[in-house]
Amino acid sequence: MMTIKRSLVLLLCAVMLLSLCACAQSKESSDAESTADTTANESEKLPDFTVYNMNGEEVSLYESFGKPLVVNFWATWCPPCKAEMPAFDEMYARYGESVDFMMVNMTDGQRDTVDIVKSFIEGNGYSFPVYCDSDMDAAYSYGVQSIPTTLFFSAEGELLEYKVGAISEVQLEEMLRKMMEGTK
Repeated sequence: MMTIKRSLVLLLCAVMLLSLCACAQSKESSDAESTADTTANESEKLPDFTVYNMNGEEVSLYESFGKPLVVNFWATWCPPCKAEMPAFDEMYARYGESVDFMMVNMTDGQRDTVDIVKSFIEGNGYSFPVYCDSDMDAAYSYGVQSIPTTLFFSAEGELLEYKVGAISEVQLEEMLRKMMEGTK
């Protein structure tokens, strides 16, 4: 009888310990998510990264600061990414003098290669600047786990917004106007 009680107590302790561990992991996960949803009230500088332009030349994020900056992570095989591309192209045509755009393709060498990206951009007549994240440096630096993901930076390099999921033209234009108001 005493052995059964002792076993039950040990089992109960083990369950409680596992529950505490699960809660701690859940808290860490929610802390990471809240960091990913950084807004202007909690702006922070993020690490630099290197991507490649369509000529194969290295370009770093920090080289792009000086004007507000939009960084969009996408892929040619991603339906939501393809759906928002016309809005980004329109906004680039409208605001490209005041805001820099970095359309960063998740160039994995299999589903998206540099040639596939070039063909996709040319075939759709897009004019915004496109970069390939062939080393996954940018995606890793920002913890990009799903696409599309769009980051909005101030001219000084502070993260203003981190948006996961497709953005409508109205949402994009609203954010661009807010960014430009902040630079006046």
